[in-house]
Amino acid sequence: MGQGQKGSSDKKEGKKKRDDSPAPEDSRRCRVCRFPLLVALLQLLLGAAVAAVAFLTLAISPSLSARETPHWAGIILCIVSILGFILYCITYLPDERTSLQFIVKLLYFVLCVIGLVISVLVMAFAGHHHTQASSFNCVQAGKDCVCKLIEDDPIARTFTYEGVSDCQEITGTLTLYFLIQIFLNLAQALLCAVAAFIMWKHRYQVFFAGLQIASPSAQLWQKV
Repeated sequence: MGQGQKGSSDKKEGKKKRDDSPAPEDSRRCRVCRFPLLVALLQLLLGAAVAAVAFLTLAISPSLSARETPHWAGIILCIVSILGFILYCITYLPDERTSLQFIVKLLYFVLCVIGLVISVLVMAFAGHHHTQASSFNCVQAGKDCVCKLIEDDPIARTFTYEGVSDCQEITGTLTLYFLIQIFLNLAQALLCAVAAFIMWKHRYQVFFAGLQIASPSAQLWQKV
């Protein structure tokens, strides 16, 4: 009789422990919030925004250089985001189970680091050109706009923007586009840094306790 009561109490206690156990991690997260889907989606949006602003900048004058219109940076970051979507589709896991997962994770990590460097470079270029364009003294010369940093200096460097009918587009609109590029690439740089850090943390900052929760052949260890 005592053994029956003890068995029933053990069953109740075990059931209570199962009920009190935390829910799986995947059930607490929305599907969109999973890594790397959310990061890749934000990278795609920011990369498209960087490219769009760059093409709008190029529409002001065809004589603008590639450093002033970094559409190449936006395209590269869109490619990085597409690789993130591929990584999500093949099931992202901290520990690789197949060679395909390892290759895609390695490429995504490397491209995130490259995207971080590119975003920092674009910010530096945009900041330099924004400071420069804000100090311009421009005059209209036919269909072109001729600008100088120092108006009265005869040997000062001259910047000629072809196809600009109003110099206000250089001193006003162009500087605004440079400022937008700075903020967009700052967000993109932070996003690439977060993605690279999360992948590094998942792969190399996992510690295992010496408590075996299955048979020795299964080799399943509890993470702490």
